[in-house]
Amino acid sequence: MDLRGTAGHPMATIPLPQALLRPLAVPQRLLLGPGPSNVPPRILAAGSQQLLGHMHPEMLQVMDEIKAGIQYAFQTRNRLTLAVSGTGHCAMEAALLNLLERGDTVLVAINGIWGQRAADIAGRLGTLRAPGCRGAAGTWPAPEVLIHPPAFFPQGLARHKPSVLFITHGESSTGVLQPLEGLGELCHRHGCLLLVDAVASLGGAPILMDQQEIDVLYSGSQKVLSAPPGSAPISFSERAREKMLRRKTKPPSFYLDMGCLANYWGCDDKPRMYHHTAPINSFFSLREGLAMLAEMGLESSWERHRANCTLLCQGLRELGLELFVKEEAVRLPTITTVRVPKGYAWQEITAFLMKEHGLEIAGGLGPSVGKVLRIGLMGYNSTKDNVDRVLGALRDALQRCRRSRL
Repeated sequence: MDLRGTAGHPMATIPLPQALLRPLAVPQRLLLGPGPSNVPPRILAAGSQQLLGHMHPEMLQVMDEIKAGIQYAFQTRNRLTLAVSGTGHCAMEAALLNLLERGDTVLVAINGIWGQRAADIAGRLGTLRAPGCRGAAGTWPAPEVLIHPPAFFPQGLARHKPSVLFITHGESSTGVLQPLEGLGELCHRHGCLLLVDAVASLGGAPILMDQQEIDVLYSGSQKVLSAPPGSAPISFSERAREKMLRRKTKPPSFYLDMGCLANYWGCDDKPRMYHHTAPINSFFSLREGLAMLAEMGLESSWERHRANCTLLCQGLRELGLELFVKEEAVRLPTITTVRVPKGYAWQEITAFLMKEHGLEIAGGLGPSVGKVLRIGLMGYNSTKDNVDRVLGALRDALQRCRRSRL
């Protein structure tokens, strides 16, 4: 039925949403979960700037500065370096779907949920997956099993002959920091590219793309960089770029096609062409996050995160809590995991902290659900004051939350 008003104009029949007639109300919370982090005033101010056109010379200059900032943060001279218009998860998809074609073999080292996600994406692309070691079905191994031993990789590379090895450097679901020493060189001896997820570790733990011979590295904006989610740094080595140039088929996504994005970001010798409308204000924020990291210096940022993680772990032990990752050398400095204390429901602890202290920590994710609490100290939020605040809130929760007698 065609409904028209008295003047013959079309009528809207869906009522207006009353909630949108009220002002936006956003509570103030301290985000000490696995991300996002709170955004510092300087980055908030950058993100609130008026828009520029996505092809304006000034916007292209901002993109060039972002590229330089990523090269510093990643410690790489790779020309094919840019920020994907999307979250870190989007960068994972961009890396996999540009590198892999149907029939390729990818070796996925699963040390938490992000390896599981990578294996899922690779399967959707029609590749042959060779997952890495993990616990038996329905179980989750002890933390030491979550660190892939050096002997695992030569065996897997020799047996499966993959074209790409995927591994997560900082596994946010378990709090594990995977050692990468010698892995890039090993992959190259086997004719394999090394793809590393550094969403949770970039800026908080040392990672040196060129020195460690990493072929593809990606991260996110919302953790140590303390910018809003929505832009994701990524970089490709010359080996990786050459593999993409040898593709027999186009990448299955136009939006994430690195050939097109490389041109848009000025990573080739051709005049820049429109590809998509970039998230302008997200890029402003990312630029400032990278600038703040550069001003602090990578070494100072790594030490800050290490020191605050050490203070947090000491305080958690003093509360009688058990750290999930026993060995300090493989403990992720940005996200600390602690076993859910016996007799407590993790949901009650996190809800209590949110309600009574305006503070977020998180339960487990994927295979660690119900087993751990996750506490993030990243970027702007990695301070001694926040360590003291979360420890005080947890002490209060342990005293006031219900404890089962079973």
